[in-house]
Amino acid sequence: MFAAERRQLILEMVRANGAVSLRELARVVQTSEVTVRRDVRALEAEGLLDRRHGGAVLPGGFTRESGFPQKSHLSTAEKTAIADLAAGLVGEGEAIVVGAGTTTQELARRLARIPGLTVVTNSLLVAQALAHANRVEVVMTGGTLRGSNYALVGSGAEQSLQGLRVSRAFLSGSGLTAERGLSTSNMLSASVDRALVHAAAEVVVLADHTKLGSDTMFQTVPTELITRLVTDEPPLHDERAAAELQSLADQGVEVTVAGPEADGSGGDGAPPGRQPRRDMPLPGQRRTQNGGLGPQLRSASALADVSGEQRARVADLRRR
Repeated sequence: MFAAERRQLILEMVRANGAVSLRELARVVQTSEVTVRRDVRALEAEGLLDRRHGGAVLPGGFTRESGFPQKSHLSTAEKTAIADLAAGLVGEGEAIVVGAGTTTQELARRLARIPGLTVVTNSLLVAQALAHANRVEVVMTGGTLRGSNYALVGSGAEQSLQGLRVSRAFLSGSGLTAERGLSTSNMLSASVDRALVHAAAEVVVLADHTKLGSDTMFQTVPTELITRLVTDEPPLHDERAAAELQSLADQGVEVTVAGPEADGSGGDGAPPGRQPRRDMPLPGQRRTQNGGLGPQLRSASALADVSGEQRARVADLRRR
């Protein structure tokens, strides 16, 4: 494929989807990420798109929301890794809320294996993924169906969440920054997401690396209300994404990073089907007053090592 043909295809993908990762662009045009990055720079110089952490978006700063058919084919491997880690945070008998999105749909498929679980959701896709789970109770909100992402929105959805209290909320969105938190492109979706957050003791954000640094129109969760971020490992060259993760950690967000997918043998000493441990090097870790390191990025296995007593101590320090 000639450079002009590649760039035209890249431009068409970004216009159709709003945001596309470099990995996905390289896969579609069948070339290396280095070549795609060069093409994206050339298109940005012409004002046809904007570069973002590990990807490209529509020009103008605020990315528009893609429809479900487009988003379901983006960053599939990353979403799978994120969902695997997030499911490990949920225990038997818990009551949780799960918002709408393609990443939360992946999470729901894994939640079907957890007995005694109660899942409250406004997403038809999440409910469908759990419909045949024998020991999982699914509670749907009311509301008006929004066809682009198969979610229930509006006053009916928000009112049905009043008085609800659960252990955790799992949410995704269109963008995530340390300065503004999680955001989305649709006002109705943002309102329901805020109601889901209000119902939960903890908030877990699921976002792949292409959403880091992207800022969209409506804030759903300010950074100070995000308990934990589960994301995938950014490309090695993407220093800006690593810096964004560090900024989130410096503000008290526990950041869990999924490493490369484990193979069937478990590799790296890990049991089959689990993610191998991967700790990202961080630029300039913040130091606390007692001389220790501040909030840091955690791998999945590191997170599992934290005892209940240690978690209580961390929560107490945050309250201070």
